[in-house]
Amino acid sequence: KAYARFYAASEGGEELTAEEVIHDLELKGIRNGLMRDEIEAFFAHREYCEDVLVAKGTAPVQGKDAYIEYKFNTDRKAKPTLLEDGSVDFFNLNILNLCAEGQELAVLHPEEPGVPGENLYGEPIRTNDVRKAVLKYGRNIEVSEDGNVLTSMVNGHVELVEGKVFVSDVLAIENVDNATGNIEYEGNVQINGNVRTNFSVRAKGDIVVKGVVEAATLYAGGNIIIARGMNGMGKGTLYAEGNIVAKFLENVTAEAKGYVTSESILHCKVMAGGEINVDGKRGFITGGKVCATGCINVKMLGSEMGADTIVEVGVDPGIKEHIAELQKKINEDMKTLQSIQPILVSTKQKLAQGVKLTPEQMKYIQSLALANKQKTEEIESATAEVKELQQGINDASDTVIRVKGTVYPGTKICMGDVSMIVQKSAQYCRFVKERGDVKIAPF
Repeated sequence: KAYARFYAASEGGEELTAEEVIHDLELKGIRNGLMRDEIEAFFAHREYCEDVLVAKGTAPVQGKDAYIEYKFNTDRKAKPTLLEDGSVDFFNLNILNLCAEGQELAVLHPEEPGVPGENLYGEPIRTNDVRKAVLKYGRNIEVSEDGNVLTSMVNGHVELVEGKVFVSDVLAIENVDNATGNIEYEGNVQINGNVRTNFSVRAKGDIVVKGVVEAATLYAGGNIIIARGMNGMGKGTLYAEGNIVAKFLENVTAEAKGYVTSESILHCKVMAGGEINVDGKRGFITGGKVCATGCINVKMLGSEMGADTIVEVGVDPGIKEHIAELQKKINEDMKTLQSIQPILVSTKQKLAQGVKLTPEQMKYIQSLALANKQKTEEIESATAEVKELQQGINDASDTVIRVKGTVYPGTKICMGDVSMIVQKSAQYCRFVKERGDVKIAPF
């Protein structure tokens, strides 16, 4: 925009005209957006000492980025619904996104390019760059002719994985037993009855069991949901890339990349990449080891009978296992170096004394020297990785263990690289990492 301020002519001076002002503006290079009506209106009334808008460029119209509107819940961290008594409502888990044939799943709203503007000198004013988007999808999905709408072709379950829409149809069976054998399926599996001992169910989607699970193996690329719980009898195993939700877990080894929710965990080994919530109606963790990268919420922790109970937060259990593997490899490589280096030192001394080696001996020594170099580099690399991973464990200070009821003596609390053993019962409290130590604090 360009403004002009006019003053009255001096005594005997000559008054300007609208055309003279327009001519002066053009001499200054202002050719675009001349406000002729405003200039002429001023000279019609001549109100001096005020700014008058005499030229205005054309503002650009900014474009809009493309975006995708998903017609289903894309939050994979959705939590189950809790009833008033604190138990989990297995009919409203908020985890599965069921879809029907013909249901609209996603709509692509294309980008809208902007309209360039022009400044007072007739130079273009660029608009912002707009981002495009593309619908990504898997099987069982139909795309519209314009490529902007995705529709389900089957009754099943929809989810968003790394920006790609997947629809899985559901395999429904009554029981997993001698009549069915082991189950392996590309989509979701729904078991209306029970899973018997020694059988396995593997699904790339979710596994939903409406009955009980015995000493079986369940492996899911999505979530595992067990409405009536699982007694693994020391042999049962659960693994989920998503979350695990069960009425109870007893003598089970369970691992979830997401969260674990149960009303009770008894003598289990449980690992979760997110939170572990055991604060329902019964809400106890007794015996075994329970590890979570995030927080642990529990009602009763440990037992009056002194069952060995370990709870750990603040580090991904997989990272600890990886550190142990790296340390084991470092020790093995160190033993290899201890056997190689004396031979290399002895050979170096012989060569210095003028002793000649046969071609076979020289070839052997060269292979040892190469192995020595490789093992040394591997040890240095593994040691640096262990140091980095342990630093991450040391920094894990934003996690907490919340106990809404009682924590019993003998329970071991681990947070990152520090731990403590509870010496006496406490109620309604939480455990936090503070100044390099585990502290008990009010809830």
